[in-house]
Amino acid sequence: MLWGITGYSVGRPHNLGLKNNMLEPCPSSPNCVLSQASDAKHKIKPIYYATSVEEAKEKLIKVIQSMDGTRIIKQDEVYWHVEFTTRWLRFIDDVEFYFPESEALIHLRSASRSGYWDLGVNRKRVEEIRSRFEELAR
Repeated sequence: MLWGITGYSVGRPHNLGLKNNMLEPCPSSPNCVLSQASDAKHKIKPIYYATSVEEAKEKLIKVIQSMDGTRIIKQDEVYWHVEFTTRWLRFIDDVEFYFPESEALIHLRSASRSGYWDLGVNRKRVEEIRSRFEELAR
C-alpha cells in the first residue's frame, strides 16, 4: 500500500492477547500505551470501576460503539481486541482490554500497527475512552 490518500496499513499483528495475565509489552517506539507498563513513556492508568464486571463491560461496549472507526475483533470473558481506524489516512490501531478476575479495573493497551510516532493519538484515545466510561458511570 502507499502513503498518502489511501494511508498505510499492515496486517493484524500476531503478538496480541494475554500471556500469563499480561498484555504484550509495548515496543520501544512511542506509539503505544499500556496500563501494565513500568516505564513512564508507555505507562497509562487502567480504568477503574465500582460496579460488577458485567456492568463495566456494558458501559465499555457503549463507549466503544459510540466512537468512530471501531471494529470489535475479539470479545471473550477476560479479553477484548478492538481495531480503531483513523478517519483520514485509514491507519489501524489495536486496542486491547483485559478484565482481571480479581480486580475492579480494566487494563488497556493501545498501539499503532505502523510507523514510529503517533503524535500521542493512542494516549489521547485511551484517555477519551476513560473519560466517556467515567461519564457513563455517573
